[in-house]
Amino acid sequence: MLPEAVKQRVIRWLERNRELVVLVFCLPASFLFAALLKARSSLSRLCARHDHDEAVGEIQRRVQEWNKLPARERRLLCTSRPNWLSLSTKFFQKHLHHRVPVPLYGILDLDESSMLVRVEPMVTVGDITDYLIPKGYSLAVTIELVDATLGGLALGAGMSTHSHKAGLYHETITSYEVVLSDGTLVTATEDNEHADLFRALPCSHGSLGLLIALTLRIVKVKPYVKLTYIPVSGQKEYCNMLRELSGANEATPASHTDFLEGTIFSEERAVIMAGDYSEFDPRIRLNHCAKWYKPWFYKHIESVLSIGAITELMPLRDYLLRHNRPIFWVLEDVLSFGNEPWFRALFGWLLPPKPAFLKFTTTRGVREYTFTKQVFQDIVLPIAELESQVRVASGLFDKFPLLVYPCRIIDRGRSTGQLRRPHRRYLVPGTDYAMYNDLGIYGVPGAVKKGRRYDPVASMRGMERYASQVGGFSFLYADIFMTREEFGQMFDLDLYEEVRRRYKAEGAFPHLYDKVKPEIDVFAIGDECGTRLT
Repeated sequence: MLPEAVKQRVIRWLERNRELVVLVFCLPASFLFAALLKARSSLSRLCARHDHDEAVGEIQRRVQEWNKLPARERRLLCTSRPNWLSLSTKFFQKHLHHRVPVPLYGILDLDESSMLVRVEPMVTVGDITDYLIPKGYSLAVTIELVDATLGGLALGAGMSTHSHKAGLYHETITSYEVVLSDGTLVTATEDNEHADLFRALPCSHGSLGLLIALTLRIVKVKPYVKLTYIPVSGQKEYCNMLRELSGANEATPASHTDFLEGTIFSEERAVIMAGDYSEFDPRIRLNHCAKWYKPWFYKHIESVLSIGAITELMPLRDYLLRHNRPIFWVLEDVLSFGNEPWFRALFGWLLPPKPAFLKFTTTRGVREYTFTKQVFQDIVLPIAELESQVRVASGLFDKFPLLVYPCRIIDRGRSTGQLRRPHRRYLVPGTDYAMYNDLGIYGVPGAVKKGRRYDPVASMRGMERYASQVGGFSFLYADIFMTREEFGQMFDLDLYEEVRRRYKAEGAFPHLYDKVKPEIDVFAIGDECGTRLT
């Protein structure tokens, strides 16, 4: 153990020279780590080329063997997938659980007549994008991070710039195949005997069973996206435009653009991007924005504030993964020169740093330290409240840009699951859905950059209170700061608890709150932040 004085000097040196450390060590190490991980993944997939039913049978056998253990020896079940492969900010304590391997990486079936694709849970967004786009298809909701798994998204939550039409990611799932706590395999659909399980699985985070396959809707696509960037001055103006273009005011989906997002650069300035599937048009500028030497996408967006509205074509895959290289804008806080032409030319191919590498090299001390210095949150809120969203987020975090993805939230009555029904006042007239939006807050808060006091717990609890007041909710991949009681107020756990009892998940799988709460004592860290400058 290093003496405390030495440890503090090392921390201060790393803080002062963070960019040098990232450039000289982190990026090359991450690149090599990613290459090794890719080789490991390819080997795993090669070894895992199996009969799907046979692999599922082995998972069932392992669960059945767990059931034969004496009750006092039965630790709660979870998958054996390492924490560092997850895109969650948390480190769930799997070593305290009974881990079951789920080596399921395959794309099982493409049904072009029904417009469905059936996949195993470890298939990633990168995998499915590479598979579907050459065939002229895409998932109805494609998350922008290549390493996200389709199974993880299914049991969590997700949205994209198409969600104002398609809804949340789980709205595009037609069936889940799940191994229950007794080893039984069931298929849950919207209208079969397991419809309650079907509704409770989204946002359950592996607390109801082991997902072994899922079937998703796909859409026909064109090879390009025609994207128009619209700079807007005035908060009321950009909020109204996002509501109008998303269909929040009236139900006329045929007239709404295929893709819609907003990037808010200050309380009064934003750029709105509206896109549609397109064939190639030589008259329109082509932007391969995912190339390693190209400007970071959000910097390209920001340039529109000074040059005015533009329209361009993007290859579809480039568009779907446009935020991948700078991890939205998180890298700017790590590498201030990362978007400089010289850096992109010489080192752009090293980006982005692999999230798995960052988690793999994160110690408990680093986790607690970085927890106090940054924010990474996605909060889903009614788009009718967009003005107050920006005002509250700006006051709590002083962090721009902010990301806005409009998304329809469907009112399914009691069957809505963990996500509470949208309030009647937010429903789009004549429909069964309300228009909400993801508010993405990423990076280093302004107070930290300015060397001022910053209490991450107080700030996030303030954001969570606001979300609960307006009927919103947090994406649970990120750290939460709610007590168990407050969690039950934000999320509707009635159906979830019924399903846990019916399918005997109690005593077999961790409860949802225990699965998603941070592994560190956030309240103790908040108390410490309240007594010192960060």
